[in-house]
Formats: sequence, C-alpha cells, structure tokens
Amino acid sequence: MRILYITAGAAQMYCGSCFRDNALATEMIARGHDVALLPFYTPTLTDERNVSGERVFFGGISVYLQQHSALFRKTPGILDRLWDSTSVLKLAARRSIATSPKLLGEMTVSMLKGEEGKQRKELVKLLDWLKSEPRFDVISLPYALLIGLAKPLREALGRPIVCTLQGEDLFLEGLPEPYRRESLDLIRSNVKHVDAFIAVSDYYAAFMSRYLHIPENKINIVPLGMNLKGYGMRHRQAARPFTVGYFARIAPEKGLHVLAEAYKRLREHGDCPDARLEAAGYLGAEHHGYLRGIEQQITRWGLGGEFKYHGVLDRQQKIEFLQGLDVLSVPATYDEPKGIFLLEAMACGVPVVQPRRGTFTEVVTKTEGGLLVEPDDPVSLADALLRLSREPALVDELGDNGFHAVREHYTIAQSTDRALEVYGALLSGQEAVTTSVAQMI
Repeated sequence: MRILYITAGAAQMYCGSCFRDNALATEMIARGHDVALLPFYTPTLTDERNVSGERVFFGGISVYLQQHSALFRKTPGILDRLWDSTSVLKLAARRSIATSPKLLGEMTVSMLKGEEGKQRKELVKLLDWLKSEPRFDVISLPYALLIGLAKPLREALGRPIVCTLQGEDLFLEGLPEPYRRESLDLIRSNVKHVDAFIAVSDYYAAFMSRYLHIPENKINIVPLGMNLKGYGMRHRQAARPFTVGYFARIAPEKGLHVLAEAYKRLREHGDCPDARLEAAGYLGAEHHGYLRGIEQQITRWGLGGEFKYHGVLDRQQKIEFLQGLDVLSVPATYDEPKGIFLLEAMACGVPVVQPRRGTFTEVVTKTEGGLLVEPDDPVSLADALLRLSREPALVDELGDNGFHAVREHYTIAQSTDRALEVYGALLSGQEAVTTSVAQMI
C-alpha cells in the first residue's frame, strides 16, 4: 500500500501527534508499505528515528506572510524556497513563535477555507508535487484543522481521504469569536469530503462525533501505540524519597499547579515525611511566568528544595526520568483525548493518578495501572498520593498491571494493524464502487 501521511510540525516542541504519526509511518515502512510522511509548517521533532521528508509544505513563514500581505501570495517560487528551506524554518522555530489560539484566529479560518483561503498558493505547490509523485492509495490528514484540504486533494487524486482526530477541540475552544464559530462551521461543512475519520480513543470518537457533527459510522478508533524499545520496569530504591512525577507540557491546562497544591497537602501529613516533586516537559515562552509562579508558591510553602523542573528530555532521558518515579500525575483541567504520557509511565511500571475525565478514565480502567480521582480537586488527588505513599505493595501492583497492559493493548504494532485495517476497508469499498459503476456502463 502506498500512503501519504501529512503531519504538522510543532517547531521545537516534542509533540504527541508528531510522535504518533512518525511511529505509525516507521512501522508501516518496516512492514514493506510505501509511506511518505510529509511535514507541514515546520520540520517535525521526535525522540525516535525521524522518517519524515526533507521538504516542508505550507511552511510556517510562508503561511504567516501570505496571511498578512497580499504581496506574498504572488511571489515566485524561487523566493518562497528561501524562507521555506528547512534551515530557515528551524532557525525561526528556535525563536519565540506565537501559537496562542487567540492570535491565530484569522489564519485558522483562512487555512480551513482551503482553495479560497489566503494560502491557496501553498495548496497549488502541494498539488503540483503530488502530480509528480507515483499515485498514493490513501491520503491521511493529521487533524481536522487541515480539513480544508480534503476536497481539493480528493478531487485532484481521486483517492480516499482520512482525517485523524487528536485534540483539536482544545485549540478551537480557545479561539475568540467570531473565529471559533467560523472555524467550527467550516470544519463541519467539510466533513462530507472525508472518507473516514480516525479517533485515538473511544472517548474522543464519541465526543468528536457530537462536537463536529460527524456520523458515527464515519469514525474509526485506532488506539495510540508505543514503540517499547528501551522501556523497562522501574526498580524501587528503598532509600529514595517517595517521588511524585509530572511529564507533559508546562501549561495551565495540563494542571501542574493542581499537582503542586496536592503535593503540599501530601507533605502536611506526617505519614509522608520524605518526598520529592519532579517535573519535565516543554516550556513555551508564554508560560515561563506560570512555572515561575508555581516555583515561588512551593518555596513559600517551605518545600522549595523538594521541587525540580528538568526541562525537555530526549528519549533516553525521558525513560530514566520515568523510571525514577513512584507515581506520575498530570491532572489536566480539560478532557484530554490522548494521554500518551500515561502509556509512557506505565511502560516503565510506574502507576498513575489521574482525574476521572476524558481518555484518562478509559486508559486507567483498561490497564488497571493507576487510580482515578475527582477532576480539578487537589484534596482528592492528595488523598490518592497519600494512599500510594503508605502502600508500597499497591504501587507495585498497579505498576505491574500497567507494565503488562501497555504491552497487551497499546503497542505500535497493534495500532498499525488497526490503521491498515481501516485503510484496507476504504480501498475495498472504493474498488467495489468502481467495479459497480463500470458494470453499469
């Protein structure tokens, strides 16, 4: 099978969606499929071997310039290649780039308009490239924010279009009006141009069916899958303090402040006299003040020496960080659709404590690898952490459950099997329609 995966780069940030796209493409290539992983906006950043192409389409600089000036919608390709080059995009990505939904409303609407948007020139470049390539069997969009490309791609190539659903609602709900409403209307109007949608969890399939008005029979579930190479069971060191970990983007919606408050309550109990709070993950320029505020609060509580932020971690550093924890918690304040950090922790035998919301409920229930607590409730979270600090046997039991369940339910091989199943069904259906039409003629 020949598959085109479009994936959206996130500048210098490790991105769960990029991880998923790259892991699927890598596994499919290993199985002998011909896969092109095509980056949009910026080159992708992964902590595994990156199989994406060198050329970046809809380069972030070009998209921005064309949004704000009609002049750049007509510049010749030789000029565009200058700021679309990988080196220039990487250089720009090192600088602070505004990614707040509130600042990107106009551009989001323009991209969703597809052929009628201000980035039409970029679409023409993509279609010209596709015409020079051997024919693809399936074209996959990374999320609904690029659904404006579905109609022109389908008309130009005559092949099935698949769109993954993996977290768009958080971005869309952050858009100011009228851009939020316009974006939702444009996405919903383009649903008919997509042959199949793929959701990364049962929860998100049901939610997005309602949110984007997608018929249920158009949504397929392809659970997240991990490449487990290098992941091994943690080994508890008796002399080590009880260590609570956080591994995700440092941003208010991910809930580090909730965890900090719960940690304070944990430390107020005499049953846990020795503990640590360790955090790691991408920190955007716009959230430096958020982290600084948490650090200052922890210091005021007299716990400053017990907290450490480790920054961005590569793959080996990530595994070592996780293996050094007794429990992981990312108490997000929204309904998370993916939660790959849960699978990463469980793959190391680390139990999790998560709010009962979004896909967290689904993953924790399925794996039996952790405890569920009330959302946005530091008291409930602290009670669960305290219980684990008192019951090391429970920590080991939950950790063992998660370790084995990830290998049973969430491997990249299983995810790839399911994705290929969806693609195969689409192609079989298309061939059946083609045959039927030919017979009628």
